[in-house]
Amino acid sequence: MANRQEELTIEEIQDRMAEGKLSSRELVLMYFERIAAYNRQGPSINAVLEINPDALHIAEALDLERELHGPRGQLHGIPVLLKDNIDTGDKLHTSAGSLALAESYAAKDSFVAEKLREAGAILLGKTNLTEWANFMAADMPNGFSSRGGQVLNPYGPGEFDVGGSSSGSGAAVAANFTVVAIGTETSGSILSPSSENSIVGIKPTVGLISRTGIIPISHSQDTAGPMARTVQDAATLLTALTGEDKSDPATFTRKGQTHRDYTEFLDENGLKEARIGVVRKGFLDDLELPQQKLMEAAIEKMTEKGAEMVDPIHIPTANEEWDLNVLIHEFKAGLNAYLKGLEPGFPRSLKEVIEYNLDHAESALKYGQSILLTSEAT
Repeated sequence: MANRQEELTIEEIQDRMAEGKLSSRELVLMYFERIAAYNRQGPSINAVLEINPDALHIAEALDLERELHGPRGQLHGIPVLLKDNIDTGDKLHTSAGSLALAESYAAKDSFVAEKLREAGAILLGKTNLTEWANFMAADMPNGFSSRGGQVLNPYGPGEFDVGGSSSGSGAAVAANFTVVAIGTETSGSILSPSSENSIVGIKPTVGLISRTGIIPISHSQDTAGPMARTVQDAATLLTALTGEDKSDPATFTRKGQTHRDYTEFLDENGLKEARIGVVRKGFLDDLELPQQKLMEAAIEKMTEKGAEMVDPIHIPTANEEWDLNVLIHEFKAGLNAYLKGLEPGFPRSLKEVIEYNLDHAESALKYGQSILLTSEAT
């Protein structure tokens, strides 16, 4: 069992709550204290944009519900932070880190937020991110947004890359500002910050989790996903997020492919007889020596666990030139559709976002908006 309360797993928290040794209220207060001490003060990790003013009341209500009726499931009373491009129909803003949407409140919950509430999770607050999910400017650093400023990596604030674009979610989990968090990914935005912050991230197949109520980049690639300290916590969170959504046809393409409980697949012997390819050219050989040593140790450990390592393998497309063409062409239509659903007074199109940024260039365009301009030109 973890020695420190802020690093307990979901299962350990549930055990302590069942024994009456911990309450959701106490858990929320602990995270509030940590966020107050380290988010904008001390190392100033800057991972959390805002906290839910109702979080404590929600925790108390869930504690009472547990006492009267028992827990709804493994996420009952568990604090969760959400990336600030995921709609919540409460007192939290949804801005994608943009000053143009800094005061925007979503009219209703995203499907992701709705599923979390149904599971009994506490929406603790919103996390900072790379602005517009890292789809604004080519030179924008990972973890920077005009609204929230720069997210730092807890393992080396200002020294180590925090990853993008779900930077705040990754750093918040690593800094123990929450039990688990939700990120979103189009191309690396969960996997990158999870790697940089030494946590577990899962990028689900598109359609496994509904895209409804998430500020989009690419309808063919966007997905939300869990970010956690352990594989088991990530699997528990994934279980709560999946499901069919009548507003998102992609969720019906996964019919028969989803599972009620992804923790069932946690198997200590899962690597036995698995075949795993090792990409050396263009990947492992390009890493710095300390990173190579870590990778070689991982390969050795997987071999010990029974995996067959195919070493090396060649991926013909690995060195092809990568571009943003699909994202560029899908972003404008998707964003315009999202913005049309906002309250009057906010930009209603990508063009109006660009115009807002130009009118507030000193605060909104520190790194420019080259990608927004390229997408608008389609």
